[in-house]
Amino acid sequence: MRKIFLACAVAAAMTAGGADAASYKIVKTVPLGAPDHWDYLTFDGPSNRVYVSHGDRVTVVDAASGAIVGNITGMPGGTHGIAISHATHQGFTDDGKAGEVAVFDPATLQVTKRIKAEPDADGIVLDAPTGHIFVMDGDSGKITVIDPKTDSVIATIDGGGALEAGVSGGNGKLYVDGAEKGEIVRVDTATNAVDAHWPVPGCTTPRGIAFDAANHRIFASCASKVMAVMDADSGKLLATLPIDQGSDGAGFDPGLGRAFSSNFAGTLSAIAEKSPANFAALPPIPTQFGARTMTLDPKTHRIFTVAADITVDKTAAPTDYRHRFHTTPGTARLLFLDPVN
Repeated sequence: MRKIFLACAVAAAMTAGGADAASYKIVKTVPLGAPDHWDYLTFDGPSNRVYVSHGDRVTVVDAASGAIVGNITGMPGGTHGIAISHATHQGFTDDGKAGEVAVFDPATLQVTKRIKAEPDADGIVLDAPTGHIFVMDGDSGKITVIDPKTDSVIATIDGGGALEAGVSGGNGKLYVDGAEKGEIVRVDTATNAVDAHWPVPGCTTPRGIAFDAANHRIFASCASKVMAVMDADSGKLLATLPIDQGSDGAGFDPGLGRAFSSNFAGTLSAIAEKSPANFAALPPIPTQFGARTMTLDPKTHRIFTVAADITVDKTAAPTDYRHRFHTTPGTARLLFLDPVN
């Protein structure tokens, strides 16, 4: 996920979203400061906290007041995913370069143990039915399964190619973006085995993924500027809808019946689920340039995303994404967006 440097139309980012400006608005901005390379965000309902991975740490923010609770530090290889196991009073993040999972105490925010995963440890998901932690080891194409009760690896699953984000369906299945092959990889969380590889026509490099548990629908946001909607039981493609450039995150709000894609271009793309078989793209919602990942609170419908001041080096080739975009040091910030109608 941290390798998202995509070709984004800057001019479009500066003007995007006017048609849906009244649907959500930025109500709070929380300065995070350096490091300025961020990735996943995780909203934790029981504690009402937002966990933000950026650089060598995870910053913990109160989801109501915006106050910074503290930082989980000591991951020089870069943090990415975060998951909280309330049953065992533990949190999990990673050091991607080291290929390690860091276990931390949510009360003290101190790292208590490090568990070896696979190189490029990235997205992390808690599967409620089993209580296990699933770590998507991106470029390695593996999924490391950890039992929080023993702080040990109980399985390593071969995903068949480089992976991105994952989501637990709460139904005994884990759904993972198969970024390399343009597919959704389904895992049986009871047996820790892949039981389906579903190609996603028209989807190049799926990156964000969200799940509608009531209707068993998968929403996968793709680098090819589409969101694919799939039946989570059969893998059937139900719809392909347009989204903005640079998606690297997705979410689903069951109360509103909306799926969202967070885009580097400075927008949230919204998809309305009018029925389990009827989906429509809504006008884009403006955020800020670079806000490519997201999480949401399904009770308040608040959306959280991270942005920073970004400059564009026009002397760099349009396809040289790593050198074309530069973040101004110390400007990373967490944005709170609330619905207003």
